[in-house]
Amino acid sequence: MAEHGWLGPIEWAAKARPRPGEQVCGDRSIAVDVGGAAALIGVLDGLGHGAEAAEAALCGVETLRDAHAEPIDVLFQLCHRALAGTRGAAMTLAHINFRTDTLSWVGIGNVTANLVAKHPGGVEVRSSARLAGGIVGYRIPEALTPQEVSIRPGDLLVVASDGIDEDHLHNIDFAAPARTIAEQILRRHGKDNDDALVLAARHRGTSG
Repeated sequence: MAEHGWLGPIEWAAKARPRPGEQVCGDRSIAVDVGGAAALIGVLDGLGHGAEAAEAALCGVETLRDAHAEPIDVLFQLCHRALAGTRGAAMTLAHINFRTDTLSWVGIGNVTANLVAKHPGGVEVRSSARLAGGIVGYRIPEALTPQEVSIRPGDLLVVASDGIDEDHLHNIDFAAPARTIAEQILRRHGKDNDDALVLAARHRGTSG
């Protein structure tokens, strides 16, 4: 399962696969335009794996698409209510403002998000999303405060479900398109015991 495209100056791609031996992936991504001036990007990891996990993640994606212009903290509340009858999900969202070159992000659960840049010594992790404990659809913090950081041309946002190894930021090919980066990370770092998804979003400095 692969998706890719452009949102303003952001070239993005997501690549996923189900747990080996299964047919349905419980990890889903979202990347949508917000009024032409911003993008909402995120990953949802349905609890566990298989069809019921996929149902929870898809429910969250549909909720986010319907309400994508809302603030991030409101989006978490809406998804929490929508997923109440499902297994629930871990979820991390990032809102990128093209006009101010800022990124606001936060997560619940273990979907990691890192903003990285090319560095002479390899890969520089410029910032990482703060992750709160909980499960969207079951129990979430009373208040979520997204963190805001700057994003500049050349930066790469990598959002990964916990089906991707922790060391997945090593040896990123910054010369490659986002689709290739996502495919390489999934192939090299996808775990054998879980669904896996990685979303790569590159600030190219110009619109595609």
